[in-house]
Amino acid sequence: MTQPIDFETVSARHALPLLVAGQAQKEFYVNESLARIDTLLHPVVEGDASAPPAAPSPGDCWIVASPASGAWEGREDFLASWDGTQWTLCPPCEGMHVFDRSNGKRRAYLSGWRQALRPALPAGGSNVDVEARASIDAIIDILATLAIFPSN
Repeated sequence: MTQPIDFETVSARHALPLLVAGQAQKEFYVNESLARIDTLLHPVVEGDASAPPAAPSPGDCWIVASPASGAWEGREDFLASWDGTQWTLCPPCEGMHVFDRSNGKRRAYLSGWRQALRPALPAGGSNVDVEARASIDAIIDILATLAIFPSN
């Protein structure tokens, strides 16, 4: 949606528009809810952008960076998804995770978007425990496989 619409009744967590008895234009509410669900269910983003790209593909999604402009103005940190016709803008919830294609990492929303850095492997020291270092290296590799840390 390029212009935000305040729906009278929404779901508690993701503000999905809810139908009410006797409501006109039910398809608008249902379609808007489905567009938001499509964005929020296992979200994958292309990266950060402060303005809508010139030629997005349907299904492309970005994290709105600061300072936002154009159709995204005032929507910093939102997920902006292009459906082929319009932008669907969804605010993040605390604890939300997305996969960022631009860097191959998982990102989490905790009062702002965060991502883990790959820790340095242990080096040096007067007492070297080869087995402990190998275990730490394996744990870091497993976390990289799950896209929590970058792969290299």
